[in-house]
Amino acid sequence: MRTTPPRFAVRTLIVTLATVAFVLSAALLVAAISVRDRVRAGVVDKLETGQHLLAALEERRGQELRAQVATLAENPTLKAALDTYQTELHTSGGAGRQDLVATIARELNKLAARIDADVLAVADESGTVLAVAGRRGDEWSSRRAAGGSDVALVTVPTGVFRVTSVPMMLQGTELGTLELATALDDRYARELADLSGARVLIVSGGAVIASTLGSATMLALTPAVIHALPGLDVVTLDGEEYAVRSLLEQRAAQVFVLDSIDASARPAVQAALQTMGLIALGAFALAVLASLWLARTIARPIDTLSRSLSVMTQSRDWDHPVPPGGDSLEVETLTSAFNTMMQAVKAAEAETLNAYLGTIRALAVALDARDPYTAGHSERVSAISVAIGRDLSLDEGQLEVLRLGALLHDIGKIGISDHVLMKSGPLTPAEYEMIKQHPGVGARILRSVAFLEPHIPIVELHHERPDGRGYPHGLHGHDIPVLARIVHVADAFDAMTSARAYRAALPMSDAMRELWRCAGSQFDAEVVQALTRTLPRLEREAPAGARGEAAMRLVRA
Repeated sequence: MRTTPPRFAVRTLIVTLATVAFVLSAALLVAAISVRDRVRAGVVDKLETGQHLLAALEERRGQELRAQVATLAENPTLKAALDTYQTELHTSGGAGRQDLVATIARELNKLAARIDADVLAVADESGTVLAVAGRRGDEWSSRRAAGGSDVALVTVPTGVFRVTSVPMMLQGTELGTLELATALDDRYARELADLSGARVLIVSGGAVIASTLGSATMLALTPAVIHALPGLDVVTLDGEEYAVRSLLEQRAAQVFVLDSIDASARPAVQAALQTMGLIALGAFALAVLASLWLARTIARPIDTLSRSLSVMTQSRDWDHPVPPGGDSLEVETLTSAFNTMMQAVKAAEAETLNAYLGTIRALAVALDARDPYTAGHSERVSAISVAIGRDLSLDEGQLEVLRLGALLHDIGKIGISDHVLMKSGPLTPAEYEMIKQHPGVGARILRSVAFLEPHIPIVELHHERPDGRGYPHGLHGHDIPVLARIVHVADAFDAMTSARAYRAALPMSDAMRELWRCAGSQFDAEVVQALTRTLPRLEREAPAGARGEAAMRLVRA
């Protein structure tokens, strides 16, 4: 089933709005990408700056730890306990040695509690750890002191520690070593995260030992990803991009700071999209109004032209040109071209109609010319039929079909021989049967010409009778088309009032009496009644010998 196409205004509106929507969507997408790229660059720069700052802070923190350890190493009580241990070690037995170590441990615990240390240890001059204090002191007792005064990362079975050690001196003699160790654990990672404002990841031996990343992100940290981290600027974890920088790299452990690009970009992108969305909404509203105005401006003259053409088509009034719209040069040009075309079509139709009528009249004249007694018969029958049709209030279209059909009603007699057609005496049954064939012959002739098709019922059925005794089909009553019934009465009336070789013309009054006598059986009574009403005018305008011309004037009146 063919669907109705959309109106031009609707199509214009849809195309315009679709274009605006596409442009705004593209603008929003470009804005989002641009904002994200700027945020990404900002995050990378921020992390780069944070890395340098954090490295400086860590360096300063290391210096402060060294200074703190150096201060602790000068604690006189601890030094005295260590010196006593060194002096009496060789003279005391096992129990005395344990007492000396316990004295060192007591003093060390006091210092560890004061500074809240993870590990605070004292080793002798050979590097053997004598006493350990602090929260994670139990993890430290089995190792030997690193020695030196630098900050270093030390791995123990339970983790990695950042160790700062200084020698303990007394009057120029080294008594032993004091070590302050900080565990690289989640607490340390959180401290770094608070200082940097980023996420912290601490790995050792290809495994994560501490992190402030979420659990889902941690699952994405495969050994391959961890191994590749030192060479990456950006890494994708759990579908989220992170800028990554190395803060500390030693064989024992590596410390990385990470900042989520997506998390940083999300608020900025949302804010930008909200702003752009408001702008886009306003632009779209303006575009809708502008599109409506444009669509109506473009479509109005087309709609006006379309309505004018529709009205013209429905009324079939081709005499009045389509008025110019005046809103569009193109539509006005189209209107002018259409009016010019219609004038040309009307002129061509008029010429065709004239040729058509001329052809029909020529056929009627050629038929009537075969018998001097029937000259003008077809014209008179046509004129009388039209007069009857007007009395019966037929419309102009039916009258035109009646006029031309009556002219052609006897066209089938072309196929009847002159011997039969112009015979002065009565016809034999065989000859009468030949005459009865002329309606069918005429119908066959007209069927070969398309524009004569409306007239075929008149030609074929004008000898049918209301009582069913007519020919060629024996139709009854109103089964016979009204135009054929009219021509039947007009044909009989003109035949009776015209002279023939075998009889004189009847007066009109006698012909009407005969029609009324056969009304309802041979002739349609309503048509006879219409001829009765029309006859006075026909008689007044028909002097003797001029009945055909009078009938034509009557039809044109």
